[in-house]
Amino acid sequence: MNKQEFFEELKKLGINLTNDQIDKLARFYQLLVTWNEKINLTTIIKEEEVYLKHFYDSLTLIKVVDLRQPLTVLDVGTGAGFPGIVLKIVFPNLKITLLDSLTKRINYLNEIIKELDLHDIETVCSRCEEYTKINREKYDLVVARAVSHLKILSEMIIPTVKVNGYFIAMKANLNDELEKTIPMLKKLNSELKEIKEFSLPIENSKRTLVVIKKNAKTALFYPRKYSEIKKMK
Repeated sequence: MNKQEFFEELKKLGINLTNDQIDKLARFYQLLVTWNEKINLTTIIKEEEVYLKHFYDSLTLIKVVDLRQPLTVLDVGTGAGFPGIVLKIVFPNLKITLLDSLTKRINYLNEIIKELDLHDIETVCSRCEEYTKINREKYDLVVARAVSHLKILSEMIIPTVKVNGYFIAMKANLNDELEKTIPMLKKLNSELKEIKEFSLPIENSKRTLVVIKKNAKTALFYPRKYSEIKKMK
C-alpha cells in the first residue's frame, strides 16, 4: 500500500488526515526503521507494508468504536507502538497508556513520543497481569493487537475496563478461541457485543475485531504468573 492508497482507504473509514498527521506518520516510520536496527521491534519494515499492516490496520478500530470521543485508552502489549502511537497521532483527543513488559521497548516508545511531540500519552513497563492488580476499572477502552489467546486476554484485561467500557481484541483469526472465552466473560460480568470480520485492502488478509462490553465490576480472577499463562496456550 503506497501512501496515496493509504490516504484513500482511510477516507473510506471516514478519516481525513491533516498535513501535520501525515508528517508525523512519516516521521514515525523513519524512527521505527532506525530503532529496528538496534532492537527487534517488527519483521515488517518495508514502507508499503508498514502503512498497510501497521498504520492502516491500527486504525481499523474505528470500524467498531467512535475514536473521536475523549476516551481513556490502554494499549496492552503495544510493542512497536501499534495501535497506540498511530491512534494518538490520528486521534489526539485520546488519552493513551502504552503497556509493555520490556524496558528497551519502553525506551523506544518514550523517544517516539518525544520526537513526535505527542501529549496525553504515557508508557508503563509492566506485565499485564501485574498492572491489572493495581489498575482496576480505570479505562474506557482497552485494546490488544495480536496478543495471546482471547480467554487469557479477557481474564487479564477486563478488570482494568470501566463499567460500560469496552475491551477490543484485534485478531487475524479467532479459530476456537471464542468458544473457550464465553464462559470466562460471564464470570467477568461482561458480554460479547460484536465480531467484526474484514479483509485488509490490497492483499486481502483476514482481520477480526472482537468487541467485549463490561457490564459490572469484576473480581480479579488472575493471580497466575506469566510462565503459567504460556502453558495454557
